[in-house]
Amino acid sequence: MTVSVVLVHGIRTSATMWRSQVEHLQTRGVPVEAIDLPGHGSRLDEDFTLDEAFATIDAAVMRAAELGSVLLVGHSMGGLVCTAYVGGDPACLSRDGIPLVSGFIAASCTAFPHGLGLATYRLLAAGFNRLPEHGAWLTERVLTATLPADTRDDFGAGGYAHRTQDAALSSLAALDLAADLPRIEQPLWFVNGQYDQLRLNERLFTRLAPHAELIVIPKATHLVTAMQPRAFNAALDLAIAVVARDTARRH
Repeated sequence: MTVSVVLVHGIRTSATMWRSQVEHLQTRGVPVEAIDLPGHGSRLDEDFTLDEAFATIDAAVMRAAELGSVLLVGHSMGGLVCTAYVGGDPACLSRDGIPLVSGFIAASCTAFPHGLGLATYRLLAAGFNRLPEHGAWLTERVLTATLPADTRDDFGAGGYAHRTQDAALSSLAALDLAADLPRIEQPLWFVNGQYDQLRLNERLFTRLAPHAELIVIPKATHLVTAMQPRAFNAALDLAIAVVARDTARRH
């Protein structure tokens, strides 16, 4: 059975962050689309809103569903927004009673985006943006120190969303993930790097979605897709196999 993959990036970055995953899936013959959310990548001139982010994800899922079952994959902010999308009204996300999304990977996003944590992140991001050239030199130094040479440029290749970053971050406080997670009935995987700061609420997320599988990738930080691409791609392959099996059983 055909499984199509939709990839949703995190804050500041763009669809280019998924280069290793796109190449891996294309080599396997798996249909894949990495999208840009509003205010990011090819859409840097747009404003970020949750409504437009949901609409962008929904449009990509609808395109993928024309080809077969859909595996939705979101990283960081993209993972949080995708969690709210998949955990929304089931009647709006199904066709003939079958969910449009057949499986979901939520990567590097097991933390609730509100309260002191979100406020601190916004404060740090604002300070970073006030540095000359938005702290580009520091970003490059961190990426050089932490990422392999063959994935190092992927996060910034589509540009950085400096202008819309705070609006995107503040909008996340409107999400009600504690209500959304229990409504997700599709196969669900939480994929985190061992040293990811957003593992903060990992245990609570797995309690709210008890059927989910937790995969912790050793020696990886928040940028797990680029730091350990082969391990992350193996998680993708696992999810695709499960979605294909479940689709075959339904037919």
